[in-house]
This record gives sequence, C-alpha cells and structure tokens, in this order.
Amino acid sequence: MATQTKDYYSALGVKKTASAEDIRKAFRKLARKYHPDVNPNDKKSEEKFKEISEANDVLSDDKKRKIYDQFGFYSDNIDPAAAEAAARGGYGGGFPGGGARSSGRGGQEVPFDFGGFDFSGFQGGGARERGTPKEQSGGGFGGSFRDIFGGMFSRESKSRGAQSGTDLEYQVSVDFWTAVRGGSVKLEIQRQETCSTCKGKSSTGGSIECPECHGSGQVTQMGGRMKFNIQCPKCGGSGRVQNACATCGGDGVVTKREPLEFRIKAGTRDGQRIRLAGKGNAGTDGGAAGDLYLIVKAGTHPVFRRVGDDIHVTVPVTVMEAALGAKIDVPTIDTHGAQDGAGRTQLKIPPGTQTGQKLRLREKGVPSAAHEGARGDEIVEVKIVVPKVQDERSKEILRELAKLNPEDPRAEMLGEV
Repeated sequence: MATQTKDYYSALGVKKTASAEDIRKAFRKLARKYHPDVNPNDKKSEEKFKEISEANDVLSDDKKRKIYDQFGFYSDNIDPAAAEAAARGGYGGGFPGGGARSSGRGGQEVPFDFGGFDFSGFQGGGARERGTPKEQSGGGFGGSFRDIFGGMFSRESKSRGAQSGTDLEYQVSVDFWTAVRGGSVKLEIQRQETCSTCKGKSSTGGSIECPECHGSGQVTQMGGRMKFNIQCPKCGGSGRVQNACATCGGDGVVTKREPLEFRIKAGTRDGQRIRLAGKGNAGTDGGAAGDLYLIVKAGTHPVFRRVGDDIHVTVPVTVMEAALGAKIDVPTIDTHGAQDGAGRTQLKIPPGTQTGQKLRLREKGVPSAAHEGARGDEIVEVKIVVPKVQDERSKEILRELAKLNPEDPRAEMLGEV
C-alpha cells in the first residue's frame, strides 16, 4: 500500500521558498483558528490542527525540511546525512530529478523502479527481491545501493510507547486588587484526561489487521521516480495492530472540561505567565502530563495606575496649598486591615509646587512577586486646581496678589521666540 504524499507547504498556505519566519507566522495564525480549545467537539478543526501541526513540525526543522524537499515526504527512518549525499549525486551517478538512473540500451538513461525491492534487507548485507529467494551480490551494483540506503532506513520500528501530554495555555482575567494583594482565582479549562477504559493504553486487548498496510507489514513511499518500501510505521512491520479502545477511539485520552482554582501571589503583574505543573493534557501509555500555563490579564482602577511595582496617582491641589505648602491626605493601596478599598497617608507639598510635579512615597507601591519583602513606590503627580472666584472680595484679594507678584510666567518662553 502506498503512503499518501502530503503537501506541507499547501497545508500552511506558504510557498516552497518561504522563510522560517514565514512558516512560523503562518502556523501561529492557523493554530489560533483551528485549535481544539477554540473549536470544542469539532472533528474537522481537530483534524486540520493535527495536519498543520505535522506540517510545522517538519518545515520548521531545517534537517527535516531538507529531507522533505528532496524526497517529497518525511520519515524519521531517513538518515539526513544519507539524504544529503543523495541530493548531491554522490552515489551511483546521483539522483537526477529525484530518482536514480542507469544506462539502458543504446546508452540512454532509464529510471529505475525500486518498487520490487525490499530496502529493509540492505542492512542484512544485500538486497533481496520480493518473492525471489536469490540474494543479490553484496558488491558492485548491490554494494553501492547498500552504501546509499543502508543508513537511510532502519528495520527497527519506533513503537509508540509512553508519550508525554502537551502543554495548555489559558488567559485568565483578575481584578486590580487581586493582582496587587494576591488571592484565589477560579476558571474552567478544557483538557485531555487519561481514558478510564483503557487507562491510557489506547487499546482494550486483542489485535486486528493493520489498516495502513493491510497486513503486509510494509508501505511504499514515493520520492520523485523512486519507490521506497519501508516498514509500516503504524504496526511496526508486524501487520497487526491492537484493537482501538472504543471509549477514546485509540487516543488513550478523552477531552473533558473541569473547574480549576489556584492562588496567585501578591504583586502579580499584567501579562505574567504562571506555570501549573502536570495540569496540562494527560500523557498516554504512562507518559507524564503536560503543564498548564496561565497568562494573567490584570484589571485597571479608576484612581490608581500601576507601572511595574509602582503605583501612580494624580492628586488635585489648591493654588494656596501649592504656593504656601501644605500637608494633604492622598490615597494608597494599603488597607490598614480593611479587606477592600484603599487607605490614606499624609504627603507634604513643598511651597511653590507646580502642576505636573511628581512626589514620591517610598515603599507605598505594590509588593514584589519576584523579590520577597521588596515593594515599589507610590508616585504622586500634583494637579493644581484653580478656584472659581465669584464674590468681589475674593477678586480684590487676587488683584492685590497679582500686584504684589508681577512676574510674567511666559516671559522666558517669549524671550526664546
């Protein structure tokens, strides 16, 4: 049975000349569209996600991509060094057009059809023609083939074995105070759990004929004009596979939604990535579970603005307070024992303070989530509020004040024009 050649470039929607960055961007764009978390219980999206993941796995790896570009398919059983040598034409006249050639009658070159040869036998010392007991010679023509393909294909199959679960990533929104002071956060996630029927083994006992090779133990893959008979990757060459578990469909895992509660540290920042070990997708056949990564989206506050571990706040100040100096109350994130809301502290406004001037309150900011015992500062920006003068007495006082202080605040600016 011939294994279908897959067009990985078409799957990602990129050209064969695409750069590694183009491939990465194309995959990320498609992954956001077809990810199972975005399309729960959608088999088509799930299959599409598997397709683009396989394409990205090959095309994002330089060695795998070279093998794919050379032969039109990729297999873990192909030795990159041997494939590169074949691409350079370093053996038996090379592989023009992706296939090997030999001189035929009249000196013309005709393509070899290797469909009748079992390449898995080359490691045993010679090629054996299928259905013919006679072994080919180990030297000359047969020897060069052994040199080319001896390290390219392995007779040993890669059994599935234990496979680790994949990681999950979720964005979780928390309010301003929870991010600042820490607390408990609840959310619901969708993850793969170990199948309770087969215990992650993917099968429930017994075996059936392999649907990939139809019991032959081998599949044929095309590379240009060459046909490669290789060991069936599904059954490992045995021709039979275990009967798939009916509950999980042979995946070893089932998808479920479950509630999750976790605590975040005081001082957790917006965009911070929190890792919960073992809370990702379950592994199969005894493999370890993946991890869960939570991206924190911290809320805002109408008065306080957080920058790193510093708290910024704009405080209105009267003209008299700014001119003469004063002690005023300003809000802080400290609660002084209260569960919600902000606290207060006194701030000294120096005489002659101008609007926009910033004053610092040491260690009145957010506790650091990274450095135990450390704290940011509170930065207070002064905003001078001009009073609305309505009575004549107040106006007279201001006129008198203007006479006593005749300096023009625009003089320096106008002098520069």
